[in-house]
Amino acid sequence: MTLEVWAMIIAGAVVLVAGLILAWPRFQSASGIDKIFALAPVFEAVPLAIFAMEHLFDAHDLMGAVPKWIPGALFWTYFFGVALLAAAISFILWRCVRLSATLLAIFFLIIVAVVDLPNLAAQFHDRIFWTLTVRELCFAGGAMVLAGSLTPCSAPMCRTLTPIGRTIVALVMIFYGIEHFFFLHNVPGVPLEKITPSWIPASAAITCFIGVVLILAGIGLFIRSTVRIAAASAGSILVLLVIAFYGPICVAQLSTNPVEGLNYVGDTLLFAATVMLAGFGANRTETSLQA
Repeated sequence: MTLEVWAMIIAGAVVLVAGLILAWPRFQSASGIDKIFALAPVFEAVPLAIFAMEHLFDAHDLMGAVPKWIPGALFWTYFFGVALLAAAISFILWRCVRLSATLLAIFFLIIVAVVDLPNLAAQFHDRIFWTLTVRELCFAGGAMVLAGSLTPCSAPMCRTLTPIGRTIVALVMIFYGIEHFFFLHNVPGVPLEKITPSWIPASAAITCFIGVVLILAGIGLFIRSTVRIAAASAGSILVLLVIAFYGPICVAQLSTNPVEGLNYVGDTLLFAATVMLAGFGANRTETSLQA
């Protein structure tokens, strides 16, 4: 395996272990469903660390995604790699989280504005284009909810960011859920172009199940009394999907295309964490943790 692959694996593992250790006091003090929310920032941090290493170790390839009209493409690739790593560290240390979440939301919105929207006319009928575009919006939405939930209830930032971010996440979940029924043989979670390997048992049934979960939980995010259970249950199911579905696929690809396997693990785990974060602020127990 290449240095890039090792860096992605090690960064993800270190952040996961360190994050779980550091989150343990919050996990122990939480009760019921709040235990799931205590782990959400850790699940957010792990893929951010993985993608940070990809930016830092494969910058020359990734810089091609930077629009031609923006000077210093290599610099910005390294810069955002460092920024993603800083956000991951902030989330596991649980320090400056409101600032990190706000900047992370801005980061994903910048991707939408400068990378996705300029290609809207040319790729309007491309399913994968829309899947990727709303994915970035969804990631931004989850970070917005987290930032808003760590702001006093009376502040405009809380009253604005939290409902807007949660609405974005909910709409993307419903959109993705519907997609699952049209593309039964594609991998579930974030429904991209990858076909589920033939050795995965009952793959169509898994895809349908995840589709139903996303649609129902997405609707649940619009109902105040069900926001927390919808976010926690759907997020937990997606985490299990990463472990039981994408984990084996990633291991199987270590000798052929390990970066792709790690990207799918990171992508789906970030989506899972985003869904969990959508439940923040539904009541204010999370805000007792100072960030």
